[in-house]
Parts: sequence; structure tokens; C-alpha cells
Amino acid sequence: MLLRMLRYLLATSLAALHLCCAAAQAAQPAPLLSDYTHSAWGALQGAPVDVLKFAQGKDGWLWIATATGLYRYDGVHFERTDSVYGHRLPSSNVLGLAVTGEGAIWIGYRLGNVTVFRPDGARTYTQADGLPAGAVLHIEVAPDGAIWVGTRDGAARLAPGADHFEPQGEAVGLPTRRVYQILFGRDGTQWMGTMYGVFYRRPGQARFAHAWPRTMLTSMAEAPDGAIWAVDNQNNYYRVRTSDPGSAIKPDATGTGMRFDRDGTMWLLSPDGIERKFVPGGPVVPAQRLSLQNGLSGALPQSTYQDREGNLWFGTSTGLDRLRPNRLKTLPVSIPFDHPGMLPGPNGDVWIGDYVGDIRSFTAAGVKKTELKQHLAASHWAPDGTLWLGNELGLHHRAVDGSFTRVALPPGVTGLDPQALQQDRAGDLWASFSGGGLFRRTGNAWIRDGGLAGLPPVLTMTMTMDAQGTVWLGHANNLISLVEAGQRTGSVRQLGSKQGLQVGALLQLHADNGAMWATGENGVALYRDGRFHALRGAQGEAFRGVSGIVRLPGGDLWLHGADAIYHLDAAALADWLRDTSSVVEFERFDALDGLQGHAAQLRPLPSLIAAPDGQLWFSTAATIAMLDPARIRRNRLPPPVQIHALLADGVRFSLPAVGDGRPLRLPQGSRNLQIGFTALSLSMPERVRLRYRLTGVDAGWQEPVGRREAYYTNLGPGSYRFEVLAANEDGVWNRQGAALDIAIAPTFVQTPWFKLLLAAAGALLLYGLYVLRIRRLTRNLHARLQERLQERLAERSRIARALHDTLLQSVQGLILSFHAHAHLLPKGTRERAQLDGTLNLADQLLIEGRDQIMDLRASAPADELSLALQQFGKGLAEHRAHGFSVLVTGECRRLQPCVHDEIYAIAREALFNASRYAGAAQIVLELDYGRDAFTLRVRDDGCGLDGDVAQAGERPGHWGLVGMRERAATIQASLRVDSAPGAGTQIEVIVPGSLAY
Repeated sequence: MLLRMLRYLLATSLAALHLCCAAAQAAQPAPLLSDYTHSAWGALQGAPVDVLKFAQGKDGWLWIATATGLYRYDGVHFERTDSVYGHRLPSSNVLGLAVTGEGAIWIGYRLGNVTVFRPDGARTYTQADGLPAGAVLHIEVAPDGAIWVGTRDGAARLAPGADHFEPQGEAVGLPTRRVYQILFGRDGTQWMGTMYGVFYRRPGQARFAHAWPRTMLTSMAEAPDGAIWAVDNQNNYYRVRTSDPGSAIKPDATGTGMRFDRDGTMWLLSPDGIERKFVPGGPVVPAQRLSLQNGLSGALPQSTYQDREGNLWFGTSTGLDRLRPNRLKTLPVSIPFDHPGMLPGPNGDVWIGDYVGDIRSFTAAGVKKTELKQHLAASHWAPDGTLWLGNELGLHHRAVDGSFTRVALPPGVTGLDPQALQQDRAGDLWASFSGGGLFRRTGNAWIRDGGLAGLPPVLTMTMTMDAQGTVWLGHANNLISLVEAGQRTGSVRQLGSKQGLQVGALLQLHADNGAMWATGENGVALYRDGRFHALRGAQGEAFRGVSGIVRLPGGDLWLHGADAIYHLDAAALADWLRDTSSVVEFERFDALDGLQGHAAQLRPLPSLIAAPDGQLWFSTAATIAMLDPARIRRNRLPPPVQIHALLADGVRFSLPAVGDGRPLRLPQGSRNLQIGFTALSLSMPERVRLRYRLTGVDAGWQEPVGRREAYYTNLGPGSYRFEVLAANEDGVWNRQGAALDIAIAPTFVQTPWFKLLLAAAGALLLYGLYVLRIRRLTRNLHARLQERLQERLAERSRIARALHDTLLQSVQGLILSFHAHAHLLPKGTRERAQLDGTLNLADQLLIEGRDQIMDLRASAPADELSLALQQFGKGLAEHRAHGFSVLVTGECRRLQPCVHDEIYAIAREALFNASRYAGAAQIVLELDYGRDAFTLRVRDDGCGLDGDVAQAGERPGHWGLVGMRERAATIQASLRVDSAPGAGTQIEVIVPGSLAY
């Protein structure tokens, strides 16, 4: 309140000043730093100092010449460079600088000579090439492509395609000393600034003529009207005359340098600053000056340039400066506003009032007149066409005819600011006061809360009325109250968090085609179909602190918030309305565009209005900004993109020339890459968007924030392609972008051969493990077989003992007893003969029994398998009518005991069956001691097996074949029986070598 009273006291003293300045304001241009955003760089920011020349090529780099080296700038970083296109500069003392349309860079040196740099090479021109001696003061590219050079000792021309410079001196009417500048006018006239004055040559003329004044003129500029301005060594600027003026020429301006920008505005340099001149030769206007006092990088501005995007550059003794045209224009006023409030005026203008000044009408050019000698806290255009204006002292009602009536405030609120005003359909006025509450004025009576129940006690921040006549009251506690048309009693309906409202303190309510926008501290929401839907922007934008909202007839939505101005075009908004859970694309305007401050967060509200002429007006704490949505300054140039550096494992590599087509080949085993890239947009590099990807690594495009480098680790060998795209501040994309092919050669351990070796080694290892496992299993098997053999031998011995000790001993006893009884019978008797015959049979039975017991107790010798089987076969052949032969191949080896016994048993069984049942003429036994397997074959040429026996593999009631199969299975051998009726039989047993020996 104390601050408000002090402001009020100041208001009366300032009112007269406002009136005196009103007329001047109407024609007064905006201050320089309202129309331009100024940036300054010096040594602390790594920028060059003592800047002598600027140039910019089609690739977008801003080249900067200084006495200590050549620099280039991409919008983010200043880089001092000792080489161009990979070719070194002969000298760092650079003075002359020019860039041709095809990208060739021409550099002249203070100590003489000129070098041209191209991607495919560089060449330095000297006196031997026709170049005059001494410092190269200026290089200019002629419209026909010729290169003109001004030096200490005159000028020279290099014709297109020529190999040598041609000196330009007395033969063409030029002096041979100190040519400072060469300029080609828009009408084709060539101008030369020299120590003797300016010389010119019209199109088609062979010789130059001498212009006036005839004094040293070092720098020239062409005005929009075609006039040539030139400055002498005393800082006097003259309009150059091509005819004799007949008298002494007086200076037209004072300065050290001059430039006319593309809009035709004059920029005049002086030792202590830069001035924008709307009237050449007019008086100095402090508001149009950029000096050390308001941020110029240094004294002695000496070079100027306008880049392809329209930015103005100035080089000073200690740095350089950029002036970027603002998109937002600032309303020109002589005294800054103090928290202004705005409303559309009744006559195509805009009314503005603030905390200390009167309410005045404005156009974009400035103030028109004072409308009401009152300051402003709240305003409202009523549905009936009348206007309400208010402050802490009272309310004023403006009738349709333009007359004002003062209206008394409710009791107890004098001195309190009105926050919001709203007239309903019945003509009643709702008024909210900061610290005083909410009132409804019916007739001449004020009723607190309008006589309704349920209204919250917090401040009502904003009000509006929808198409049904319902008054919407937005409160400071994330709550909205609805007063139905004609409602005089009862409780109000309320909307809040239960309906999805999460904006915090309400700042604006805006009806929109049956829906309602609600804005507040924490964001923006749309009420539709009984629910609030939060508006969320791309890149996490929450649209916080919006206190001004406008929906244009075309459907575009504009918001003015705590952080920026936001523009949502109709198409993007329509997409969001179809799916309110999605994020919305938007355009941002902030300090980079000339916005000074932010939207009001309390009052006066709203902070954004649409003026009657269609322009948008935005209020901040001290200024009013304007923007014509139909004529926004746009940057239509897609930013050139370059990949300028690559480090592999910390080592920098030279990049191939653009269009070379060859990949950059990196050393074997390169794993870590650092790739530097840039987008050459100099206006708003802060808003440039970059996307990159490395094919084979990145699944999609990466979009870095705040960096222009990409990092990759743990790369393998192979071919890669790194691609970069960029968009400027207006979303204009360079879709071609830049690309770099990279090839990383594999080390030996990364080659397929090494992988094959690894696979082979792994296979050998697995095979070795397999062999070891088999050997272990074989040893275990042999041990188990040995145990079983010992068990079997022990069992056979036990049976043999039992038979010997019981059956044979008993039979022997019986025989002896019968022999004793036989001796009692007389010899020769029939009884004695019968008993002797019976005893002979018993003795033979006893012998056969003993032989069987011997078979149980003994096995064939391990080293005489073939001999044992041969003897067995011959014994069979002696009692049968067949032949028998044995065939042994391979080196005889001792079989494993268990294998030996089973093979011996199988062979005996096979030989016995062949001898007894085959009716064969010949039986052959084959033993093959192979390295990988032991093979037993028994074959005959007998009758063969019956078909049923061959198919079943056994003869009913006989167990010979079954026993052979069981014995073969015991030693893990394979047994095969081949037979056919009348074709003989072959039995083959194969034992793996690892088990047999």
C-alpha cells in the first residue's frame, strides 16, 4: 500500500510530462534496443578482438579477420583457425577478406600477397603473379566473377579463369597508391576509394573518372537512393559528386564508418558507439545509439557486416557485436509503463493505463491522447457495449456515447485494488477487490458475495460469462464458482480438482465455442464435456503462469505466460482437441524475440489482447510488445549443416572433403568416437534443433540439448554412416544435412579367421573333453565288467565244487558199491554180464560229468583265443562230415578278460550250432583284430535258418541265439545274423576297439 501511495503521488507530477511528450511520441521511433536484440562478445567469451573484416560464404560460416589470426563462428563457438579447407595460412596477420559464391575464400595479408582457398587446393598470389606490393587493404568480388584487390601500391584485377592478376593503374585512370575500398553499385558503376579521393567507372566505360571531393576517402557506402557516401581521414562523411560542385563541399555527417542495411536504414559508426539514423545527417538521438554505456563490446567500432539472415555485425577494438531484428515490436513511449493494463479501444485503438499514469489511447506508432485522468487496475467491456474502469479510488463507467460516470466503491474497500470486473446479463456488476472480497452491484446497492452461499473466502482472480449467461468466477485456490443466469439465492456450483482442474491460482477464463479455457499459475486446461483437460506441450512445456489468452478467428491459440509467449496453430490445436492426452506442438516467443519481462501474475489482467487492427499486444511490468500474427518475421533459410571434427580414441583425424565419396578410414580396433557437428544459423542458435544418428548403432534420431557433439563407445569393426539434420528457429529443416562415412578396420582378433580359430579351438577342447570322458567311462565299464567276470567265475567255481563234492562223489560211491556187489557174482553168468555193462555206462557218465565240471571251472587262455577255438572247431569236424578252417587278420592282441570270455562263449555256441544243425560242407571262423574294432565271424554253407527263426531271431525251445545276443549286449558289442534258407548262415560280432583291447 505504501508503494501504491508513492506511485499515486508521482502520478500528478508525471501527468504534465506525459502530455508534453504525447505529440512527440506519435512520430518517435522505438529505441534501438527495442527493435533489436543486442549481443556482445569479447576476449572473456573467447571471441576475437580488433575485428577488421567480416565475410560469410554459402556454407554459413561467419569469417572474421584480425591482425592476430583468422576466426570463424557458427553461432555458438568462435574458433581461431590456422588453415582453411585443410590448407594452412601463410600468415596470421589477416586484413583483406572475401568469399565467392562457389565458396572460395580469398584472404589478403597486411604484409602483402593474397591466398585463395578452395576445397581442392589453395594458391597464393604474389608480385610475380601481377599483384601490387604492400598490405592488401580490400578484396571485392565483381558481379562478373572477377576478383579485385586494393593494396598499398594500387589495384589489380584477376579475370575469371585467368592465372595472373592484371594491375589497374594509370592506364585505366587510377592512382597507383593506396586503394582502400572497391564498391560495385546497384546500377553497375564501379567505385574506388583511394588516398586521392573516389574514382568511378560507368558500365561500358574503359577508364575511371575522378569524383568530388578530391581528398583521401577511405570507406564508402551506397544509400538506397544510389548515392555514394565516403569518409575522409578526419571522420567527415560526404555524398560523393560526379560533377564539379563549383565550391567547397561541406561534410554531410560525422563518423568513422557507415552501412546501409537491406531495409535502407543508415548505421553510422563513431569512436565511441553506433547509431541508427533514420534521417542521414540528422541530430544524434540517444535512444538510437549503442555505446559503451549500454553494452557495446568496445570502443572504436571499425567494421560492419549484414549476414544472410539479416543480422548486423560490428567489430570493435575489443570484441564484436550483433544486432538481431526483434520479431516483437515495443510500443514507443517516453516514460516506461508501471505495470500497464490494456483493453481494446472503441475507435480502432488500444487503451492503456498503469499504476501511476493516466489512461491513454495508443496505436502502434505511439500515444494518441489521454482518455481518462485515472490510473488503471481493472477493466471490463460489458455485453451492452459500455466500459468499466477501476482503481483503488473508484470505478468509472463509460456509456456508449463516450461519457464517463463515477461509481462509488462498496463500503470498506476504498484504497483496495479491484482485481476483476464482470457485468452479467441482468446488468449487475460483479467486482472482486484484493483484500476486500467479492461484491455484486444491483442498482446502486453492493451485496457481498451477491447474496449467494458457498463462495470461497479467497481472492477472486478473474471472471467471464459464457454464452448461456453463467458467470464464471476463478479463485486463487484452484477453484471455479458458477453463478447461473438470474441466480439470486442458494449455493453456487463449483468446479475443481474433482473435475480435473490442476492449474493453481486462476489467472484467466476464456469462453471458446461452448468450452472454457482456464489458465493459472501451474498451467492451462480446457473444460469440455464435464472435465478439465490439461494442455501439455512438446519437450515438457507446461504453459505456466498464463494470464493472457486469445483465440483468433482462424483457430490459432495465443498464450502469454510467465516464461514466454506461445503460439499454437490451428492444425496443432485441432490434433490436440482430438486427443487431449497427447502433447501439442507450439511456437515460442521470448527474450530472444524482443520480449522484455513476463506476463503479469496478479493484475492488471489480461496480459494479452487482440487489437482492433488484428495485432496482438502483450503487457509486461514496464513495456507493451506488439506482434502482427499475419506478418511475423520469419527465417526462411535452412541452416547449413557441417561435420567439422572427429576424434577416435582421443586422436583427431582430418575429414574427407564434402562430396569426396570416400569413407574416413580409422585405425584397427578404434572403439570410441567423438564427432563434432554444427548448424550455421547465426540469428538464434539457441533455438536451432539438431538431430543425428549413427547407422548400425542408433535405432532412431538423437536430438541433443545444449551440445553439438556425439559420443560413441565400444564400437566394433565395420562401416558406419553418421548423419546430421538441423532446423532453424522457425522450424525450417535442412533435410539434406551432412553425412560422414566411417570405416573401422578389424584387428586380427576381430576377423572371421580368428573367430574360426576360436571355434576350432573350442571344438578341439570339446573333443578332448569328450575323449577324456569316454576313457573314464571305459575304465569304469572295464572295472564293472571285471567285477562281474570275477563274480561269474566265482559262481561257476562254487557250482563246480558243489557238483563235484555232492553229485559226482555220490555217483562214485554208488559205482564202487555196485562193483563190490558185482564181484560177488560169478563171472560168465548172465547177471554178472548185465551188471558189468551197467557199471561201464555209469563210469562213462561219471567221466562226462567231470568234463562238464572242468568246463565250468576253466576258460580259454586270454592269449590263445584263436588256438582254443581252432581246437574246438577241429574236434567238432572230427565227428561230423564238414570241413573247418580259421582265418585271422590283423595283429593278434589280448582282449579284455570279460570280452575274451564272452567272445569265446559266443564262438563256441556258433560253431556248435553250425556243426550240429547246418548240414554244412564247410565252416569258417574269422577273427579280425582291427584298430577300431574286433570282429568275430562264423559262417557256413549249410541249409540256413528257417524264415520264421531268422525273423524271430530265436528257435522256440532253444536258447543258443538268445544267449549269444545277451552275451554281446553284456560287452556292448553288436551281433548280426545273416541267413537265408539254402544259402548258409553268418554270425558277426563287432566289439569297439576302445572296449575290446
